[in-house]
Amino acid sequence: MNPSTNISAVIITYNEEAHIAECLASLSEVVSEIVVVDSYSTDATKVLCAKYSCRFIEYEWQGFAATKNWANDQVSHDWILSIDADEVLSPALIQSIQDAQKDGLMEGFAYQFNRLNNYCGIWLKVAGWYPDTKVRLFAKGSAQWQGDIHEKLEHTQKVKVKHLKGDLLHYSIKDKEDHIARVKKYCRLEKPYPNQVIALIVALKTFIKSYLIKGGFRAGKLGFQVSYISAQAKWWRGRV
Repeated sequence: MNPSTNISAVIITYNEEAHIAECLASLSEVVSEIVVVDSYSTDATKVLCAKYSCRFIEYEWQGFAATKNWANDQVSHDWILSIDADEVLSPALIQSIQDAQKDGLMEGFAYQFNRLNNYCGIWLKVAGWYPDTKVRLFAKGSAQWQGDIHEKLEHTQKVKVKHLKGDLLHYSIKDKEDHIARVKKYCRLEKPYPNQVIALIVALKTFIKSYLIKGGFRAGKLGFQVSYISAQAKWWRGRV
């Protein structure tokens, strides 16, 4: 492989034993280095990572964006594949990344692909949850993570974005209780709406968009559930 196309995978972890092994196995197909920055997990994360060829660095949690940026600075190669511990490269995405490496990863470009979320045991392609496109493959030093909530990758230099085929499989929400717990957590961190009237209007719009316009109804009971909880989250932001 041309050294200029070597990729370092970057993962930040804390108690990620559920999916970390599958994540690392998929990465081994396309990257030359895996850097795991762990905020002192108390489960089997470290043990599982030891079974794979990766650099395991323990580092005090600084927030999502700051920890990811610090982790990016630890890599050895010119290209970074940023992935979460509950995400797995699909076979089609692995092939697309390998093809891009053979063609040569291009200077001035970043690479995006679709993320397919697993919601309560189903792969959810409705309710606005797909294609959930993310830029995750980029040149070292060309981007920074910004924001403490739902951190976003911001390019620090002008790039063109190329789309790669295949899905990033995201084991997102395991059950209803998990979804409710997450939205309550985010509600405490996000800026509240000025009053409950605005929150109610936003909640109704959210439900209509998710369930009717974006086709949540096609997923049956789970489609209603994901749309309702997403709307409920907006309502709660008027009560913080």
